[in-house]
Amino acid sequence: MEKKQDIAWISKHLPGILEGFRSCAGCAMVNSRKGANLPGQRAIVDALEELVSLLFPGCYGHAPTGEEEGAMQERITNLAERLATIIEHAKMYECRQDPCSKCGDCRAFAEKATATLLESFPDIRTMLHEDILAAYEGDPAARSSMEIVMSYPGLYAVAVHRIAHRLAALEVPLVPRVMSEHAHARTGIDIHPGATIGAGFFIDHGTGVVIGETCIIGKKVKLYQGVTLGALSFAKDDQGNLVKGVKRHPDVEDNVVIYAGATILGGRTRIGHDSIIGGNVWLTRSVPPFSKVYNQQPDPIVISKK
Repeated sequence: MEKKQDIAWISKHLPGILEGFRSCAGCAMVNSRKGANLPGQRAIVDALEELVSLLFPGCYGHAPTGEEEGAMQERITNLAERLATIIEHAKMYECRQDPCSKCGDCRAFAEKATATLLESFPDIRTMLHEDILAAYEGDPAARSSMEIVMSYPGLYAVAVHRIAHRLAALEVPLVPRVMSEHAHARTGIDIHPGATIGAGFFIDHGTGVVIGETCIIGKKVKLYQGVTLGALSFAKDDQGNLVKGVKRHPDVEDNVVIYAGATILGGRTRIGHDSIIGGNVWLTRSVPPFSKVYNQQPDPIVISKK
């Protein structure tokens, strides 16, 4: 018979431990029904995974899809209700933090945002089809479109971004950022949901790519690992606080290729269409269309043991 565990040792410490937790009941990191009452991170991620699986039926589960129309209708209905509740609570939290006069009914806002997102799925799928085609045509290692869908981290990150970006455009708070950071943690690719990205976008390998909030990327753009499209500096007001809502990140026009490790910074920086940016380039100024930008490479030194 298993001996009952002796927990007396912790009992004498419990009053002090509990008091320590109570003292943080109103802390910014506490989410409770009496306080912030936000959707939990796991709830948002679960809803996101369901959304992604709707975009790629039968690809992210255990078996091919075989759902009848009635089952699909029930699945979408349940997902819509969960997502609307998540958005409703996120909006309620935002209004409590920064009371506004324009938001009105948080539930009505959440239902409209959810319906608009789901109704936009045909457009999102059209863009993702072009993303998959760009990956297949741009990567000689790709053997099929299904290989790209089921194994390429870049496509997953872009798919999540296309969902999160739609929600961000609808002014849904918190939820898009949690979605994008989930994709960041899973793939190593950091795309802010505010960034605007055209169709036919391909991130090859992907690890270490950073795309800032105010980036605008055109169609048929290809990035390699380690590329940063970031801010050059952060403007501050008279009180020393960061100024938000201004253009901080570069624009990349159509048909641009940016190779591994390149860093392009600044809200006034524009990469002209059909340009090539070489590996490890550091760029803080605009370049015209059809440019080729490379670092001057030193000759490598090779020493043979013989």
